Amino acid sequence: MYNSDTPTRAELPSSKQLLRSTIVAAISAVVLLVAVVLPAEYGIDPTGMGRVLRMTDMGEIKQQLAAEAAADAAAIPAAAPSQSVDATTGMAPAIAAQLPAPVSAPPPVAAVAAPRIEWRDEISFALTPGEGTEIKLRMNEGAKAQYSWVVEGGQVNYDTHGDAPGKSISYEKGRGVPDDAGVLEAAFTGNHGWYWRNRGKADVKVILRTSGDYTDIKRMK
Repeated sequence: MYNSDTPTRAELPSSKQLLRSTIVAAISAVVLLVAVVLPAEYGIDPTGMGRVLRMTDMGEIKQQLAAEAAADAAAIPAAAPSQSVDATTGMAPAIAAQLPAPVSAPPPVAAVAAPRIEWRDEISFALTPGEGTEIKLRMNEGAKAQYSWVVEGGQVNYDTHGDAPGKSISYEKGRGVPDDAGVLEAAFTGNHGWYWRNRGKADVKVILRTSGDYTDIKRMK
């Protein structure tokens, strides 16, 4: 025989109390969804709280990586149809017939050496298969920075972008790239730089060199 205290009817919650508790729980769930889940998982930030809490960047990176994975899975090179080749020109007859008559090559022009850049910072790091990292320069609006990066042992996917409170921009993206160089001009005052991801099957080493008008450089992750 069990001895237990059965609650009286007065101790049980009323229908209004249950309804109020349900409404409060639903509102809390919606707030968490909009302020935390959407920015952190999908990069959607309708309230701006995700950018303040630095969760929107994480969501944007997750979406970018998911898109890269889908693109890699769908990138199946199509086999080119076989064509007969002319033994003299080394091309298909239909293509060779459309080409103009060959002309004599102009005299060689002496190469002009490009000016040597005095790099201000150099950072190198390794990426295992599937690993990614991000490096940012702190720059004022309109500032310019020269950069050059090269991959040893393979290729990487990259995204050159910038961010600041309430602002973000993607300058350039690439897939399966061994190196890149140029000038990065800040569209607004904030952090501007690169995100690299190793989609290969072997470790790679990335070497980044920078110079120009920026206050500091740091590795974000």
